[in-house]
Amino acid sequence: MFSDADAAALYDQLNPWDPALWPSDAFYDELVMAAGSVLDLGCGTGSMLHRAREQGHAGRLVGIEPDRAALARARRRGDVEWVEGTAADARWEAEFDLATMVSHAFQCLVTDDDLRASLAAVHSALRVGGRFAFETRHPQARAWEQWNPAHASETTDPTGRVLRIQHQVESVVDDVITLSETTAGPDGTVLRVDRSSLRFLDPATLNTFLAEAGFEIEAQYGDWLRGPVTGSSREIVTLAQRGPRP
Repeated sequence: MFSDADAAALYDQLNPWDPALWPSDAFYDELVMAAGSVLDLGCGTGSMLHRAREQGHAGRLVGIEPDRAALARARRRGDVEWVEGTAADARWEAEFDLATMVSHAFQCLVTDDDLRASLAAVHSALRVGGRFAFETRHPQARAWEQWNPAHASETTDPTGRVLRIQHQVESVVDDVITLSETTAGPDGTVLRVDRSSLRFLDPATLNTFLAEAGFEIEAQYGDWLRGPVTGSSREIVTLAQRGPRP
């Protein structure tokens, strides 16, 4: 067995939130600590908001997440509001200074309808002038070409179990990549297979969706050090502001 709870614990082990180690975490950490109220959409196990409280953030912090096992780990800290749901489920009205979608969670918005519904909900949740910060992998870098068994890795989970993790792209349809993640024992015994689909939007298409939702682009970067988006950028890191309702 490799349960949902096991997967959530392993995620925390493999992806510790550490601004001193990861420039992406430092980028968001600075924004969060400067905002009076923060809504983290797709908050996962809550590591970013946990750290904000540990670092002395005294304002309102809210995380929304559809995965119950991840949310259970997030709820180990009780001084943050935790809500089960997706970005499109958000029903707040002008309550936040900052909304975030970290760790490429934005790419889980696969259909046009989901994108529009989610962006509309984020727009409503922010105060006028509030900021929406997120990143998506730039399609020109073709990150999915590295998601194959040749790049499998081994790790030891929190219980001491040795695991082998590998990815496999199952389909590429327009700008949507569907892939599987297989978790196996060291002898190859498959313990778990998870599948997901991710959308790779180019900057022009992404910005059209944002404009339609009433967002104005404050800045867009091609890396976590705030460099410009270029022909070799691997990321599209976006800071958008809520304008008036579209």
